Amino acid sequence: MLKGEDRLKEKVAERVAAKPGRTVQQAISAISDPVRFTFAYSPQHYADGVGTDVERLKAEGFELVKLKNLWANEQYKGINSQWVRPETRLHVEVQFHTPESLEAKELTHEAYERLRSSASPTERQELEAFQRRVNAFLVTPEDSKEIKDYPEKTND
Repeated sequence: MLKGEDRLKEKVAERVAAKPGRTVQQAISAISDPVRFTFAYSPQHYADGVGTDVERLKAEGFELVKLKNLWANEQYKGINSQWVRPETRLHVEVQFHTPESLEAKELTHEAYERLRSSASPTERQELEAFQRRVNAFLVTPEDSKEIKDYPEKTND
């Protein structure tokens, strides 16, 4: 799936405005998710599925840039990763979910979008509480804790 045209334009404009002298092409190159994929696995096969597909992406020539295991998060549960295709510099986002966490992500997406924009402090509290309530129902796949962030966080 491609990022929506309007959101892509917003991201380019934000990046150009944030760094004087940055060209539109440079701003586009800095966007980490113009192409996005979501993989979903049953909770029983989640960690194995993620591991297999991470290795499959590497075998296809994608380089892992970042992987964040967010199963301990209260407002979003799943794994989010960023990849790059070296020869084209194409950036790709891959999310790893269970069917239930994908449904929760879709249900809370409007709240996420509003939080990302200009929500008032009161509205922010309500939207964050809504996200926490929805995600509280999710069962964390057993072996998901074994999936480490990349680059791994150190306790320095």
